[in-house]
Amino acid sequence: MSGGKQNNQGPGKMARVTNVLIWLLAFLIMAAAVIYQRKTGPTYPMRGTFTLEGRSISYKLIRSDWSQETSEGARVELPDPGRNYFGELHYKRLRTTDDFSIAPMEREIADEKPVLVGLLPAQPAAGKLEYFITLSDSAGSTRNIPDRSVIIRFKNKVSKPILLAHVLLMVLALLVGLRAGLGALFTPGVLRRWTWATLLLMTGGGMIFGPLVQKQAFGAYWTGFPFGGDWTDNKTLIMWLAWVVACAAIGLGRTKPKLVRRMVVILALIVTMAVYLIPHSMGGSELDYSKLEQGVDPADAIGTGRK
Repeated sequence: MSGGKQNNQGPGKMARVTNVLIWLLAFLIMAAAVIYQRKTGPTYPMRGTFTLEGRSISYKLIRSDWSQETSEGARVELPDPGRNYFGELHYKRLRTTDDFSIAPMEREIADEKPVLVGLLPAQPAAGKLEYFITLSDSAGSTRNIPDRSVIIRFKNKVSKPILLAHVLLMVLALLVGLRAGLGALFTPGVLRRWTWATLLLMTGGGMIFGPLVQKQAFGAYWTGFPFGGDWTDNKTLIMWLAWVVACAAIGLGRTKPKLVRRMVVILALIVTMAVYLIPHSMGGSELDYSKLEQGVDPADAIGTGRK
């Protein structure tokens, strides 16, 4: 009798171990994808280093800030290299024939460290500037930091609860989607539960709270297909449709999904991971300054699809 009991417990214990390992792998992949999205996105601060008099100086330059509705300007900071050096901030509106404007950078103390500070003029929502810093020494030599212009985009402020709900639901959708896709390979018995959960989470995060974030930040609920070429909206739509198809294939029945249906779920996960390899916010909302100069209201002069 005892031997039979041990045999019955063996498969159950193995299933629990497999379940834990699948969740662990799903979490690790999810974390890597989220970090990748964060660090490769076009609004993530530009980091770099430059060498001066044998010293290596690290810097971080902003690429996103609030629009002129809520801010007077974007604060650009550079570690102060010393009293013999002076900084100037050069900037112009992106994709225009404007000449670069030049603003002197002032010395301040930030976080108990000396910095050079310059202020970029805030733009309407979705407006972009390109900028760089010139360091000059007392002997008259100059150098540009960084070597190429930095692009900064301005946006309206978004309600923290709405933004948090959007981010949290999208992260959970990725985690549960990974669990569903990996489960299609190893534990298909509970595949239906996680497939439908992924679709519900993605619907909430991407198709409900996502448009609410977009509306508050840039003035429109949806700028992807068929209304525009916003990459983020289109990526969300592709992922969502992939899980709609997966749920349609899985259905609501209680029978163990067949191999073909399991493959559809795996394909939905592949689509999702492919989408996450595209940096966040690329091809998003961008103010067309040429329309602005024609008298078009800033809210109506926003386009999409540009890198």
